[in-house]
Amino acid sequence: MTRLERIAHFEQVLDQAAAAARQLENALDTYDSLKDDLKALEQYYIGLEWMEDYAADEAGLLPAGMKRGVLSQDGIDDLLNRIQELRVRMGAAGN
Repeated sequence: MTRLERIAHFEQVLDQAAAAARQLENALDTYDSLKDDLKALEQYYIGLEWMEDYAADEAGLLPAGMKRGVLSQDGIDDLLNRIQELRVRMGAAGN
């Protein structure tokens, strides 16, 4: 690799890494702003209210057009597991 090729290559790496760092920073800021809401979501999911809401949905008591992914049996659990996996990955990324 010539000097000019090397400089051009690492300039591209610098630009890509800077853009990725900005995107990650924005995503982490968004995630940080949701932490309290995520804790509340987890408490809802393991609590009596979720079970009552789920039963109401199963009984057909909710409006047909109402969005209710939060009542899927796997939706919240999958999200919480994904967040945990991302936390582990972020911890490993520092090494």
